[in-house]
Amino acid sequence: MDRGSDRGSVNLRSPVNNESYQERLVRLEGDKEFLVLQVSVLTDQVEAQGEKIRDLESSLEEHHHKLNSTEEMLQQELLSRNSLETQKLDLMDEVSYLKLKLVGMDEKQNHNDSSKDQQNKAEGLLQELRLLKSKVDVLEGEKLQYERKLKATKVKNKIKLKKMFIHMSERLDESTQSDLSPLSSGVDSGKQSPVSPENKKNHLGIKKLWGKIRRTQSGTLQREDLEPGEFKRGGLRATASPRLARTGETLTSTPFSKWTPEQVCCWLEESGLDQYVILAQHWANSGQTLLSASPQDLEKEMGIKNPLHRKKLQLALKSFSTKTTEKSSELDHIWVTRWLDDIGLPQYKGQFHEGRVDGRMIQYLTVNDLLFLKVTSQLHHLSVKCAIHVLHVNKFNPNCLKRRPGDEVRRTSPSEVVQWSNHRVMEWLRSVDLAEYAPNLRGSGVHGGLIILEPRFNSDTLAMLLNIPPQKTLLRRHLATNFNMLVGSQAQQEKREFMESLGYAPLSTTAKVRPKKLGFSNFGHLRKKRCDESTDYICPLEAAQVQAVLNGAHRPYSGFRGLSPILDRDPDRRQQVGPNS
Repeated sequence: MDRGSDRGSVNLRSPVNNESYQERLVRLEGDKEFLVLQVSVLTDQVEAQGEKIRDLESSLEEHHHKLNSTEEMLQQELLSRNSLETQKLDLMDEVSYLKLKLVGMDEKQNHNDSSKDQQNKAEGLLQELRLLKSKVDVLEGEKLQYERKLKATKVKNKIKLKKMFIHMSERLDESTQSDLSPLSSGVDSGKQSPVSPENKKNHLGIKKLWGKIRRTQSGTLQREDLEPGEFKRGGLRATASPRLARTGETLTSTPFSKWTPEQVCCWLEESGLDQYVILAQHWANSGQTLLSASPQDLEKEMGIKNPLHRKKLQLALKSFSTKTTEKSSELDHIWVTRWLDDIGLPQYKGQFHEGRVDGRMIQYLTVNDLLFLKVTSQLHHLSVKCAIHVLHVNKFNPNCLKRRPGDEVRRTSPSEVVQWSNHRVMEWLRSVDLAEYAPNLRGSGVHGGLIILEPRFNSDTLAMLLNIPPQKTLLRRHLATNFNMLVGSQAQQEKREFMESLGYAPLSTTAKVRPKKLGFSNFGHLRKKRCDESTDYICPLEAAQVQAVLNGAHRPYSGFRGLSPILDRDPDRRQQVGPNS
C-alpha cells in the first residue's frame, strides 16, 4: 500500500514540474527576443557614433588643409625674404666695388695732386655709399619683421590646432557617453554599456591622424587620391533644383504653322530631338508640315523610329494646334531623371533619358510606354502611378516632393507624408531606429505617395522590401506600430477594410506586368479604343478628380483605389499582370 501511494504522489507532481519548466522556457525566449532587439538598437547607435566620428575626422582634415594653406603662405614669405637677401648681397657687392674704387681714387690722390673735380667725385661716391648703406639697413629691418611674423604665425597655428584637437576628444567622449548610455526600457540604469571595439578603433584612428599632423610640416596629408567622380561632402546635390523646359512659345510669337524651317529645327534641338534636325530641315517647309503629318509620316520622312520620340513630338504639336499650354510642359527630360531619383527608381534614368521623357509625357504615360522603357515590375508601375497622381494634385509643381526633414515639432500628417521622396522615407526609418535597413529602399520605388495612396501597401510589404526576416517578430511589430502612426487612422482603416474585402490579393514585390496579347478577335476592339486612348493612361485623372482639385477639395488624394493595374475594372488591363517571378 505504501509503494502504491508513493507512485501516485510522483505522478501527480511530474505534470506540475513540466508545466513550470515550460513557463520558464517561454519567459526566457521572450527575454532573448528583447535582448536581440536591444542589440540591434545598440548596433544602430554604434553606427551613428561612427558617423559622428567620421564627421569629426572630416572637420579635422579641413582644419589641416587650412593649416597647409597657411604654411604655403609662410613659404611664399620665406621666398620673398630670400629674394630680399639676394638683393642685399647684390648691394653688398656694389658697396665693395665702390669701396675698391674709392681706395683706388685715394691712391691716385696721394700720388698726384688732386684737383677740386676729383674731390667732388669722391664726395659723390661717398654719398652713394651712404645711400646704399641706408638701403641695406632697410632690408635688414624688413627681414627681421618677416622673421617675427613667421614665428608668431607658427605659434598661433600650433595653439589653434592643439585647442581644436582637445575640443574634439572632449566632444567625442561626451557623445560616446550619451549615445551608449543604457536603454531606459527594461535595463538597469546602474549598468553602463561597454564601449565597442569599433569606437576604440575610431579613437585610435583619430590619435594616429593627429600624430601624422604633428609630424608633418609640408601638407603631405592632402587627399590627392580623391577621384573626380567620388562622393565628397559639401558637394552639389543631383536634385538641387528642377530644370524647366523652354517651350516653343518662347521662341517667337508667330503661330507654329508659319514657322520657318530654321525655327522648327531650333525648337527640335531645344526639345532634345536634335538627332532629327537634318532630315527635318530637308523635309519640313514650315511648321504646318509637322502639324499635318501623321505618325507614319514622322517615321518615314524624319526617321523617328522610337515610339516615345514620336509621342513626345505629337504631344507638343497637339498643344500648338489646340493653343493650350499645360503646366507639365514646363518640365523637361532632365527634370524627369531627377524625379526618378526622388521616387526611388534611379535604375531607369538611362531609359527615360534615352526616350527623352519629359513632364508632358509623364502626364500621358501609358502601361505600354513603361514596358517599352523596360519597367516590368508591378510594384514599380504602382510607384510611378502614385507619383504621377501626386504631380496631378500639385499641378505639376516641380518642387512638390520633400527631400529633407524640416523642423517638425508637431506630428506629421498623412497629407505631408504623401509628398515624401524616397530619401525622406529613409530618413524616417533612421528616426525610428531602423537605420541599418534604410539603404534597402534604394531602387525600391517606395515614396510617400505609394505608402499613403496604394491600399495594399502595408507594414508587411515595407518589411519585405527592407529585408527584415519574418522570424524577427519584435522588429516587425516595431515597424508596424510606427507605420500605422505614420499613415494615420483614416488611411489605416481604409487599408484594413480593403484587406478584408472579397478577392483581396496581397501586394507582391516580385510580380511582373506583361504586355497584352492581341488575337484576331481583339482587332475590332483595338480599333475602337484608338480613337480615345485615355483609358490606357497609367494614371488617368478622371473628370471628377480634376474638378475636385480645381475646387480645392479637402481630400485631393482620395479615390485612388481604381488606378492599380490589377484593380482596374477593364479586363484587358487585368490580363497584363503576370504571375510572381
